[in-house]
Amino acid sequence: MSSRPFTFDRVVRMVLGVIVLVGVIWLIDTLEYVLLPFCLACLIAYLLDPLVEFNRKINHLKGRAIPTFLTLIEVTLVIGVICYFCVPSILHEIDQMKELIKDYSAEDAAIPYIPTQVHDYVSRFLSSENIKSMLDSDNIETILDKSTTVLSASIDFLMRTIQWLLTFVYVIFILLDYEQLMKGFRQLVPPKYRKVAYKIEDDIKTNMNHYFRGQALISLFAAVFYCIGFSIVGIPLSIVLGILVGVLYMIPYFQYITLIPVALVCLIYSMGGQADFWPIFGQCLIVYAVSQSICDYILTPKIMGKALGLNPAIILFSLSVWGTLLGLIGMIIALPMTTLLLAYYQEYVIDRPLKEASASTTTTGNDDHQSAT
Repeated sequence: MSSRPFTFDRVVRMVLGVIVLVGVIWLIDTLEYVLLPFCLACLIAYLLDPLVEFNRKINHLKGRAIPTFLTLIEVTLVIGVICYFCVPSILHEIDQMKELIKDYSAEDAAIPYIPTQVHDYVSRFLSSENIKSMLDSDNIETILDKSTTVLSASIDFLMRTIQWLLTFVYVIFILLDYEQLMKGFRQLVPPKYRKVAYKIEDDIKTNMNHYFRGQALISLFAAVFYCIGFSIVGIPLSIVLGILVGVLYMIPYFQYITLIPVALVCLIYSMGGQADFWPIFGQCLIVYAVSQSICDYILTPKIMGKALGLNPAIILFSLSVWGTLLGLIGMIIALPMTTLLLAYYQEYVIDRPLKEASASTTTTGNDDHQSAT
């Protein structure tokens, strides 16, 4: 492979390219709270587009307006039915948690598994006398003196809320013109770069199709499994915790973060005397083990097909790098983008065909999986 000489013109182009890349990363980091609702809307529209196409074909419609609104109505109805059956249970569990915390704050005796100092501190903080002292005249005057800060914080919260409400509007307009938007993005590429750009776009689209839609379906199943499992165990907030696990399932290994709130809920639940901490927490760990086994060894091979073939250390490293660069957006796209970059590196840098590189990566991942098993 012949190497091009590093002329002054080439060096300047490389430096300008690096400057532009750094500027784009800085701009994305600065506009994160603005871009995140828009990117979330793009992701939702991307996931809903097959349903829009299905509604258009099954109803023999030409435009996208009616299929789009039919899709939104169907999704709203599904969410409404889920809320109808789940929200009363969630509210009941929240009231139960409030009573348990109230009883805990009024308890004088030390509770097992909690140091006495921690118990005394929490009891004093949640005591009625402390709450009254927080609302006395001196503290109210202090709050009033800081009214400017409170007002500015309230305005900032309002603007953030409006930005997230715009997500729904973004979804509607993106779905209405989804095909035109995709064609428009392709036309923005200069003609001499279109061959390479279109190839990269097709590869990214394939990876995103393979990852996001499959992972979203697996996350849905995971949420159902965890909700059922936690409900069988009988801990408070079982549905909330199950949904939280399902949402975090979109990011690899992040579902295990929920072990912390699950342990806290089990601890508070054990304070009421309904059960001991370790037995009920052990049952929750069994729910994790069973649900993860079903998702990893049954659903993932069936839905996702061939695994991405990345070593767990590489997965965690890619999550850290992409998360640092692009925040939550980066963590969501970390795995497909890392897989694509590795495939391009193997094809263009070390001269291995893309299919051979992908097959090798998948074989390595399968060998690691078999050896681990």
